[in-house]
Amino acid sequence: MFVSFYMEMYEAKKTTAHDAVASIADRSNLILGMGAAMPPALMEAVASRAKQGWFTNLNVYYMHASAAATESLLVPELMPVIKPHPLFMSSHDRQLAKQGYDVGEEWVHFVPCLFHQAGRLLTESISPDCFVVTVSPMDKSGHFSLGTNPDYGATVVRKAKRIIVEVNENMPRSFGECLLHISDVDMIVENSPPLMETIIGGGSVEDEKIGHFIAERIPDGATLQMGIGAVPNSVMSQLVSHKDLGLHSELFSPPMVDLIKRGVLNGRRKTLLPYKHVFTLALGDRDMFDFMDDNPSIVGYPVSYVNNPSVIRKNENMISVNAAIEVDFTGQVNSESIGGHQFSGTGGQLDFVRGAYASPGGKSFIALHSTAKKGTISRIVPHLTGGAVTDPRMDVQFVVTEYGVADMKGRSLQQRAKALIDIAHPDFREDLSREAHSMGMM
Repeated sequence: MFVSFYMEMYEAKKTTAHDAVASIADRSNLILGMGAAMPPALMEAVASRAKQGWFTNLNVYYMHASAAATESLLVPELMPVIKPHPLFMSSHDRQLAKQGYDVGEEWVHFVPCLFHQAGRLLTESISPDCFVVTVSPMDKSGHFSLGTNPDYGATVVRKAKRIIVEVNENMPRSFGECLLHISDVDMIVENSPPLMETIIGGGSVEDEKIGHFIAERIPDGATLQMGIGAVPNSVMSQLVSHKDLGLHSELFSPPMVDLIKRGVLNGRRKTLLPYKHVFTLALGDRDMFDFMDDNPSIVGYPVSYVNNPSVIRKNENMISVNAAIEVDFTGQVNSESIGGHQFSGTGGQLDFVRGAYASPGGKSFIALHSTAKKGTISRIVPHLTGGAVTDPRMDVQFVVTEYGVADMKGRSLQQRAKALIDIAHPDFREDLSREAHSMGMM
């Protein structure tokens, strides 16, 4: 009976992408699902409507735009009417911003944000007129799943004035707080292309060395948060002999699947949600999506929960591993800007830096290669050159390069400078020491 009732609701709300986006008013705030949850048919339909002149100013908010948007909506020809507001700058956003600067216009409007606050920002600081997102097929109780991306979506679906979902049979059905009931959905569009896949290539020798320094400092029974990239992947590849590790991570990625299958990641000794692998967004390949599908051990929660430092700290022996662009002599970390230009965003790095250190026995690692631009620039610097401080110096614990580990906690400014110069590339240590002396720091 109920199955028939929900299917009747489903059929009544089902429509085409073009008819669905006709309900999006000009001068409104449109929120996009993130990453694999960015709906391609709806993006193409919004772009088509923009080209037809239906919009004069449409504010678009998102993180990590996929090809669904970058190849349709977020293109130069639509910038007079589409106003992108990324909470995290991707390579496409950077390119689009540069194209705007080249013609004397500001096309991209970056919004600084701690990731755990994204849902609140998008529902309180901004009035969400419409939220568009990819979801899994509806189940017999009338629920869709946000699948790979509960992130800020799990909050926005409760507050947006209009919810349009794109049902994709390839979206995995996730457990946790990922459900969206059909009664809360305004319009349904069906479209099932392959989900966006994110493949990280093999690491370098430097990545392997950094991974080794971090892995040997991770105890059995620890709970992990790993960012995306070659260094976190290298760390995880060196944990295969560890025992009873847990997961409470912003990101769920393929190397985690390998550790789960090996029995290394089992959550047995977790102090918060034992035996559950907690995430808020997933980036990976088809095999990972299939592993996630209907897997009750993998649970997705809103980023307001997963990335909240007061929640993170409840995991004993919490380990956080994140990357940086540069670190200055005092221990300040820049992970988001280069030469005064926004390169990425704060994301969830500071959330986990603080949460991990607040955890009993917790450790926070900031990892970076000692040099950039083929060895011509030191990434240990006297002063940050990027213009942004992602992690304040009082929050940073361990800084790791391929030359070693520098512990910032309990160290004076002079001790910090020396420890960081010791893990800088040897080609730059003399100049860095000279600079530190001139600053009165050695």
